[in-house]
Amino acid sequence: MLLKTFRWAFAVTALGLAVGVLYDGWAALGIVAILSVLEVSLSFDNAVINAGILKKMNAFWQKIFLTVGIVIAVFGMRLVFPVVIVAISARLSPWNAVHLALTDKQRYQELVTDAHPSIAAFGGMFLMMIFLDFILEDREIKWLDRLERPLAKLGRVDMLSVCVALVVLLVSAITFGAHAHQHGGVHADKTETVLLAGVGGLITYMVVGGLSGFFEQRLEDEEEREREAQQRAERGKGPGSPVKLAGKAAFFMFLYLEVLDASFSFDGVIGAFAITNDIVLMALGLGIGAMYVRSLTVYLVRQGTLDDYVYLEHGAHYAIGALSVILLVTIQHEINEIVTGLIGVVLIGASFWSSVRRNRALRTAS
Repeated sequence: MLLKTFRWAFAVTALGLAVGVLYDGWAALGIVAILSVLEVSLSFDNAVINAGILKKMNAFWQKIFLTVGIVIAVFGMRLVFPVVIVAISARLSPWNAVHLALTDKQRYQELVTDAHPSIAAFGGMFLMMIFLDFILEDREIKWLDRLERPLAKLGRVDMLSVCVALVVLLVSAITFGAHAHQHGGVHADKTETVLLAGVGGLITYMVVGGLSGFFEQRLEDEEEREREAQQRAERGKGPGSPVKLAGKAAFFMFLYLEVLDASFSFDGVIGAFAITNDIVLMALGLGIGAMYVRSLTVYLVRQGTLDDYVYLEHGAHYAIGALSVILLVTIQHEINEIVTGLIGVVLIGASFWSSVRRNRALRTAS
């Protein structure tokens, strides 16, 4: 069962790692592997959410999500999106960005280094908002209770996450933006660039969140209508139209899942810029990770066993928070990509181990 579900992910892993070694030697192997783990860890909670929604969909829509959806998720967001970010930041056409990355690495590296303050500010704010909205929400299950309980109380203040993010952006722009690194180790004042890019990241997060909320509301409305139609049919007071409504509900589920996928792709791609600027290695690592996320979604639909690891979502969001801070710091200071990647892995590992201990304690108590 496990081998059958993950067979394509294993095949893509072997191919991706081999291509990475051929492309940039053995050092690339570690970067691709870390990016893969990063993508899986940041999108783990997405897989859990996907699985919960996919269970409600019929076989046809499940197949659409796992075929058409994988094309959008892997080739669209993981392969094209990093190129688009670099192209916009460096004011290049997407084709020129790819061409430079493959043929003139030194010039490409200079352009990306020049554009890095805007990429880091945009990504740092986007990831910061994901983390803040999670940590400031009052949740039934808390991982780091002493930290999360007071923060949840503070979270009752309206728009607090936006206010905190804007303060962090202002401090980052003044502290790091004024002495941002350019190629050749030259410092340049990028305060305005950092502020504008950071606000752009904030707006992007709010738009993506708004779209997700819109589709979620439409989905709930359709499910409510479907339940009412089925109840009328069961009482014999009306024919109802459960098939049609189920079709509409499934369509909105599909749209909602694609918006969610896009938002989780954002954090994976943006987080990857904290580890490497090389779009080829980025595409390989994130593509491998995306395949595991899809396979994990299928596995959860069929088995549902990983829902018990309740702290993994917390670990993933703490990793997002750490990445957001790292991205903002890299506006001025260089941080080794291995260190950056391992922070996320350690946090995810700690949350997994905490989940295992919690499950053991619950079994012992019962």
